Amino acid sequence: MSASNDPTRDEVDGMPGGVILEFGSASCPHCQAIQDDLNSLKNEYPTVRHISVEDGPGRPLGRSFRVKLWPTLVLLRDGKIVSQLVRPSGTELTERYAELSSAVAAGREAGA
Repeated sequence: MSASNDPTRDEVDGMPGGVILEFGSASCPHCQAIQDDLNSLKNEYPTVRHISVEDGPGRPLGRSFRVKLWPTLVLLRDGKIVSQLVRPSGTELTERYAELSSAVAAGREAGA
């Protein structure tokens, strides 16, 4: 996770397709616990953009999404919040990645 490369809220709001923002900290044990699941899902759903955001006090992007606990994952479709997961289980992650990927694919087919 790297704060120096974090997008702004305006940039996030303008991102097309499916995006998952993962707010956390490298030292957070809850964040570390979901990394294997996240890595598998990133490979399984390459059309969903995953952005890791190093969060902490005073970090504007996390505050704009009202992040209070880590990890918090914000799922967006075309810049709009679809759902927000706080300390999700592996099952929740899998379900939400699949839903977001399907919604994005359906949107592309409808627009084609």
